[in-house]
Amino acid sequence: MSDLGDTPLTLRDPRTGSVVGQLPVTPVADVASCIARARVAGAAWAATPLEDRKSAVRRLAAVFLARAPELADLLVAEIGKPAGEAWTSEIVTAQELFDTWLDRIDDDLADIPVPLSPINYPGKDVVLKIEPIGVVGLIMPWNYPIHLPLRTVVPAVLAGNAVVWKPSEHAARCGALLNEIFTAAFPANLVVTIQGGPAQGAALVDGGVDRVVFTGSVGGGRAVAQRAAAHLLPTSLELGSKDPAIVLHDADLERAANGIVWGAFHNAGQDCASVERVYVDTRVHDAFVEKVVAATRALRVGAASGTPDVGPLINEAALHKVHGHVTAAVAAGAVARTGGAPTGEGYHYPPTVLTNVTDDMVVMRDETFGPVLPIAAFTTEDEAVARANASPYGLCASVWSKDLRRAEALAARVTSGVSFVNNCCFTGPMGSAAWGGRKESGYGVTGSRFGLEALVHPRTVCVDRSRGKKEMWWYPYGDNLVGMARGLVELTRPGGARLSGARMAVGGLLNRWK
Repeated sequence: MSDLGDTPLTLRDPRTGSVVGQLPVTPVADVASCIARARVAGAAWAATPLEDRKSAVRRLAAVFLARAPELADLLVAEIGKPAGEAWTSEIVTAQELFDTWLDRIDDDLADIPVPLSPINYPGKDVVLKIEPIGVVGLIMPWNYPIHLPLRTVVPAVLAGNAVVWKPSEHAARCGALLNEIFTAAFPANLVVTIQGGPAQGAALVDGGVDRVVFTGSVGGGRAVAQRAAAHLLPTSLELGSKDPAIVLHDADLERAANGIVWGAFHNAGQDCASVERVYVDTRVHDAFVEKVVAATRALRVGAASGTPDVGPLINEAALHKVHGHVTAAVAAGAVARTGGAPTGEGYHYPPTVLTNVTDDMVVMRDETFGPVLPIAAFTTEDEAVARANASPYGLCASVWSKDLRRAEALAARVTSGVSFVNNCCFTGPMGSAAWGGRKESGYGVTGSRFGLEALVHPRTVCVDRSRGKKEMWWYPYGDNLVGMARGLVELTRPGGARLSGARMAVGGLLNRWK
């Protein structure tokens, strides 16, 4: 697809590699006006009662679910997702997302009273009010083009914000269909879709939004952060990863193999939460590898397989990158136990299991973002943790063992935003679970109250009911004010002289204005 300024996007089917059409982009010069329209709509929306905003999100859910078959079919056609993945990872999870936020938003937006000392602050009430930040800008990827935008749009709109978002140029048709759904559910210009590539994304950052939420590559995240810094614009970045799995000697090898095969190859490995490297206790390494190889060989790839389990990569560049990681590893001594070369059908790459890998190989260091699973052996748990942590990334990590407490403790030693025991990858869509990485996997959170914090601003509101003409700390200053303050400190500090402190405080209070 083209990403050059205002050039129309060329659309391809990744299952065949063939061109299927073009789609106009939003002119770069129009992006700022899109944001301005959203700001006007957002101001009215913020003043709308929460119950009315919830009704609009219920309407969104109804329209979304009514068009679910269209969405699923388009995910298959545009991204190449197997139908089973399209429904489970983007449709069912969205329904859960709507329900979660509708259930919790009242509590999350409720005023928060601030406790005050009646002695220090007589007659005063202070409360934190949760307000929308204004216009949220989203720059979204292609790998989950339906669910990932919803993950931010739903809480953002419930909180009273407007949203301007750019779908990936590689998922423009999914973005257009989602735009139709937003238009049917919300007031005009509350959620605005802009189409295009990096030029439109840059214009979105420059155009006056109040926060940017970006999901994509580390390189893309750096570019967004650098551009946003010029505007002092806050950002939330969910970037790449190289998620490790650690298989201990007491693991249920059947479950571990099945889970890690799914974790590595779902969405053709095009998921920042994919298992991208495995460390297996040397005592069970060979047995585990055999189970992984058997499970991988059973997977169906491509249209000729009937109902595929693994879809294609998104484009030719992705295909070259994945194959480059594999060929470099094999040239350095790795063994491809399955796969190892493109199928020749569109952008399909067969699920590839590599053994005899070393940690200095690119396939063990850099994010592959494809259906490749390198497996290495370890001898001690300390070694496994050290090797798992020897990465610039830190999104997810999983530990597989029958000893749950031991596995949880070991997982906590791996630097990551999400830890799994005997499972992997699946919590990202959960509205109540926090999703965010560490190190080069980015910063900021989606999901949970921590994710909502990026979409709101806490306003401290103080209402004073007192009738006094002056406050204790107002002018003029004098010895009595100092004595009162010193007495209060003496009364409250551990080991303080309480009696003399009380005298100082009371004396200063009684004589404050003399």
